[in-house]
Amino acid sequence: MRYLDFERPIEELDRIIQQQLDYAQKTGLDMEGEIDALRRRRHQLVRDIFYSLTPYQRIQLARHPDRPYCPDYIRLMMTDFVELHGDRLYGDDPAIIGGFATIEDRTVMVVGHLKGRDTEENIKRNFGMPNPEGFRKALRLMELAERFKKPILCFIDSAGAYPGIGAEERGQAEAIARNLMRMARLKTPVIVTVTGEGGSGGALAIGVGDRVLLLQNAYYAVCTPEACAAILFKDRAKASAAVSSMKITADDLLQLGVVDEVVAEPIGGAHQDWRETADNLREAILSNLEELEKVPVDQLVAARYSKFRAIGEFEEPRRKPVPFRNPSRASKVPPEADSETTFSAAAC
Repeated sequence: MRYLDFERPIEELDRIIQQQLDYAQKTGLDMEGEIDALRRRRHQLVRDIFYSLTPYQRIQLARHPDRPYCPDYIRLMMTDFVELHGDRLYGDDPAIIGGFATIEDRTVMVVGHLKGRDTEENIKRNFGMPNPEGFRKALRLMELAERFKKPILCFIDSAGAYPGIGAEERGQAEAIARNLMRMARLKTPVIVTVTGEGGSGGALAIGVGDRVLLLQNAYYAVCTPEACAAILFKDRAKASAAVSSMKITADDLLQLGVVDEVVAEPIGGAHQDWRETADNLREAILSNLEELEKVPVDQLVAARYSKFRAIGEFEEPRRKPVPFRNPSRASKVPPEADSETTFSAAAC
């Protein structure tokens, strides 16, 4: 198990417990009492740490390399998964996977980001940052699901779309924009779950759904905390300070109406118990899917559009009052002068 910085006290206690177990096995001594006391102490320590996490510590949990990824949720919640490849335009992007699967006797289309577990796989998967062909593949699969009237389940876990020159040359922005437009109009239920990182357009490109779920320690943001700190403070190291202002963790996102439901994780994070996390998520998905399947398609699409239009608050600036013009005087103004005056006013 890999430990985060704030989990060092837990790591030390785990080391001591393992030493006691090894010593008891080697010597044959009965040390169950001492070991049970250490385990109770560990349990209390875990509760103390994880019930008082800072926003940035939750971001670290969202990025934990041992968290379950999209294929893990498919394996734990579904059966009969058939992966589909390619965008039919350029190629196959391994940063996004998708295909048909079965959940509770329902055939669904699954689309999700995929990172790697080690350096080699991360390079292959481009660290879960899709290129345009990844988003076009995702859209092709979602349109296929729409054609066969199958629900769509999207799993988001990406720091963002890949910002490389090749991606820009192949139309990264256009691919994301097209996904947003088409997902808003898909005539089939769409449930989105942010399982880890939900970064920028890379997340939103498969994030337009009738329901948006968020795991307890996941986050959803316009950019990563490090990018925000670099922009605001000119220092990526100040990411922990930026997170508190960004309001991108579960409680804030639920309060702001960006997500519809927060799915509980085991104490210590999703990586502590994949099965429990998957069971909680499966229950939430099936509950929402049952509700959405009862809604007529036209109402479903209209409600989806309204839902995203309602996110955020804004005020339109007051228009300056148009100055009164005396009609009798205006009639004496030469046409050329009048047109110039009108142009100047419009320019202002």
